[in-house]
Amino acid sequence: MDEEKRYDVMEDAFGSERRKAKMLNFSIAYGKTPIGLAKDWKVSLREAKQTVDLWYKERQEVLKWQEARKKEAAQLGRVYTLLGRARRFPSIRHATSLQKGHIERAAINTPVQGSAADVAMCAMLEIDRNRRLKELGWKLLLQVHDEVILEGPSESIEEAKALVVNCMSKPFKGKNILQVELVVDAKCAQNWYAAK
Repeated sequence: MDEEKRYDVMEDAFGSERRKAKMLNFSIAYGKTPIGLAKDWKVSLREAKQTVDLWYKERQEVLKWQEARKKEAAQLGRVYTLLGRARRFPSIRHATSLQKGHIERAAINTPVQGSAADVAMCAMLEIDRNRRLKELGWKLLLQVHDEVILEGPSESIEEAKALVVNCMSKPFKGKNILQVELVVDAKCAQNWYAAK
């Protein structure tokens, strides 16, 4: 069995489980409650609560961070992204418990999703400003979540790919101001589907 076919078999065998684990991790990290988890996964509330409790037991720093965002929203009526964009919650002081739960989940989600958008926006600006990419004939066409799609001549693929990786891994005017490395994966293909 060649390497590519072996990968396909493993992808079939583990792809579904990997997607479920990814969905579970993101759901809880973004504030999914045991009630929501029980409903989504069609398990008992007791089982969902045990899963959430175990998840937080292993990731106490996430729980602390989430509680700090809830407190920030309650005290200031807003939370911030990495680059200082605010999401305001003016109704939090007068919210019902159901509304408050929704606002708290938004307060957890906004800094994460909004900061990812900040990084993507800065990376796109770096790509757009890159003179060498323009000289080579490359154009930024589209952004989807944390991906960018460019179009250009095949003769300069490798150079363009290296430039794009550099722009995306150092999106803040040629620097990475974060405390984590921005790992960038780049592929070249005739169309977006083939690049997946």
